[in-house]
Amino acid sequence: MSGINKVILIGRLGKDPESREVNSKVLTRFSLATSDNWTDKTTGQKQEKVEWHNVSIWGRQGEIAKQYLKQGSQVYLEGKIETQKYQDKTTGQDKYITKVVLNGFDSVLQMLDSKSSDDQRVPVPQPARSPQVDNTHLTDRGSDGQSITPVAKDEFEDDIPF
Repeated sequence: MSGINKVILIGRLGKDPESREVNSKVLTRFSLATSDNWTDKTTGQKQEKVEWHNVSIWGRQGEIAKQYLKQGSQVYLEGKIETQKYQDKTTGQDKYITKVVLNGFDSVLQMLDSKSSDDQRVPVPQPARSPQVDNTHLTDRGSDGQSITPVAKDEFEDDIPF
């Protein structure tokens, strides 16, 4: 059985992308920070763990990344994990580097920031949450004459499969 090598990340660039040409293809590299937030159950303090990922993007996607992404840009990536072995020049020891590679049809680069007219990066606006509505005093009568209490839109759940 063959395996699956796929990684999906959403994070922010740690620095501006750097590009160079390798074998007549553009290679763009940058570091991407992802974070996990939680509240410590014993102390009640908020905690955060940041992971840094080396990202390499080949071809046209790399050109687009170089042109539009800057330090702090938020992106969604789908690629694969690759590990490369190299020798340290000073010690001669074998070292390894793991990176996320986007190359070809099975990779995705999606920019999650929007660009305003004065070239300032602003986060994509999130939909506003409707305020909690006190429905206790509202009643309506259904076709059978029974009282119906309205439900706020964000509290409504159903099992309709479409």
